[in-house]
Amino acid sequence: MNHRLSDEHEQLRRTVAEFARDVIAPVIGDYYERHEFPYDIVREMGKLGLFGLPFPEEHGGMGGDYLALGLVLEELARVDSSVAITLEAGVSLGAMPIHLFGTQEQKAEWLPRLCSGEILGAFGLTEPDGGSDAGATRTTARLDEATNEWVINGSKCFITNSGTDITGLITVTAVTGTTPDGRKEISAIIVPAGTPGLTVAAPYSKVGWNASDTRELAFTDVRVPVRNLLGERGRGYAQFLRILDEGRIAIAALATGLAQGCVDESLKYARERKAFGRPIGANQAIQFKLADMEMRAHTARLAWRHAASKLVAGERFKKEAALAKLYSSETAVDNARDATQIHGGYGFMNEYAVARFWRDAKILEIGEGTSEIQRLLIARELGLADLNGAR
Repeated sequence: MNHRLSDEHEQLRRTVAEFARDVIAPVIGDYYERHEFPYDIVREMGKLGLFGLPFPEEHGGMGGDYLALGLVLEELARVDSSVAITLEAGVSLGAMPIHLFGTQEQKAEWLPRLCSGEILGAFGLTEPDGGSDAGATRTTARLDEATNEWVINGSKCFITNSGTDITGLITVTAVTGTTPDGRKEISAIIVPAGTPGLTVAAPYSKVGWNASDTRELAFTDVRVPVRNLLGERGRGYAQFLRILDEGRIAIAALATGLAQGCVDESLKYARERKAFGRPIGANQAIQFKLADMEMRAHTARLAWRHAASKLVAGERFKKEAALAKLYSSETAVDNARDATQIHGGYGFMNEYAVARFWRDAKILEIGEGTSEIQRLLIARELGLADLNGAR
């Protein structure tokens, strides 16, 4: 693996780093404290083409790859995770299912507006009683042959980008029947925003990611045309497993950005803050803590880039994605804790970025598959699942 970025990738990284520093950093703290979605920032991200990065130009995208998306997410999260997760969910969960599994008509209808940032897409997977057991889906979709419509009933929770003023669609997983062996047949269906019967709850009161949109959804006899089926009927479970595998690389890049942001802020503070007549960075205890933080962020970066390189090359990447997501999310939590400690009492004050980083870090060990699920996936990839039936 060549760890050097191409000139094109490096230019993209620099451009987004400058955007994050000059446009996002000065204002995002106020959005965060007001729990307000940053529409103007999202609009500027759309103008930069960030929502269309990994999609083909024929559908309004930039013709880039998943490495480019990861670089952007890392640089955004280095300053703020609310903005980064808005992009990550909009691309990986909102537009990617349409790109991978949609018909030509569905792609033509949705992708240009998703790629431009004119609208956001959401992915309705998690349910109140489901959590990590995504196969326990209870939401149903019944085919009404008289009207040629799907009739959807059920609920989803923790859905990012599902209730903004620019949300355009929600892809919903639902039980559409029973397989020959008696299991649930799960399919994915596109539900346009504003469809009658779709109820979008008020935003959650969250610990972190306070400038992003996260809501619960209810479906009461929601009717959409049969053509809104995304991909093959009964393949919804397999489809969202692929979406999650790719999304874990994106979350790993985001977590790496948060971890590096903790290093950035702590280095600056260690040089400026004086105690006992000298900068606290002169103390070996602070130096060692920062060295460990940099080591973890660097290793996390190598992990997500390695997983992305395998994805871009068309190689199997499930284990590498799980490794990257597990390590980088735990690195984000560790670095946020250490950054807060370095800042002392100021680290507990919301005016400092590390307080925001600390609040944002923990969800990274939960969303897109918990740390426990990542360890399970890695163990399976090592062949240990075969031992369950051994005697």
